[in-house]
Amino acid sequence: MDYKALAQQTAQEILGYYQDTSGWKVVKNSKKITVSSKASKKFHGNLYRVEAMIPESTSKLSDFLFKPENRVTWDKSLKMYNMVLKIDLDTFLCHTITESFAMGSISPRDFINLVSVKHYEGNMDVISSTSVDFPAYPPSSSYIQGYNHACGYICLPVQENPAYSKLVMFVQTEMRGKLAPSIIEATMPSNLVSFMINVKDGIKTQKIPSRHGYHHNGHSS
Repeated sequence: MDYKALAQQTAQEILGYYQDTSGWKVVKNSKKITVSSKASKKFHGNLYRVEAMIPESTSKLSDFLFKPENRVTWDKSLKMYNMVLKIDLDTFLCHTITESFAMGSISPRDFINLVSVKHYEGNMDVISSTSVDFPAYPPSSSYIQGYNHACGYICLPVQENPAYSKLVMFVQTEMRGKLAPSIIEATMPSNLVSFMINVKDGIKTQKIPSRHGYHHNGHSS
């Protein structure tokens, strides 16, 4: 599989979602976090858009979200997040296992995701993620393997205050299994708000080193 080409394609999809302003319906507003949704074109479910302001520079926020180290220390939705193949400095495969949520009505899922970061003009970073098949990690009997259609984050500076960043997250996760869509639709918005709160809290407490694995160069890479 051409992972680099797939990563580039996924980043372009995330940019497309960001630029698409029509058809979004606000489904939750809480703690200065807005969750909107619209029907996904990828599967029979929703594409979610989550927006928040984060009190951190864009470069540090993007490093924080991209690097796999310590992810489970701040992301309370995950019980495991491991890099399983490093493709280059900006691209890797990871194996994740989620915690159960919705008071246990949605059991843990595992995912194999291709994760990459791309840098664009205006100090905008796009971190994209999409599920792939990886023979070394086939579906197991222990967990239902979910599937992430193009997901990701847009990180960009707030022009009037560069110490803050605008974070826009897109999620379209196919949980699989025998879950009723109504359960996912009822619980996902609160789950996404909780994730954004984890980002805000986590970035406050973690020391984020300056970039050493990849560099802002003013254009996409």
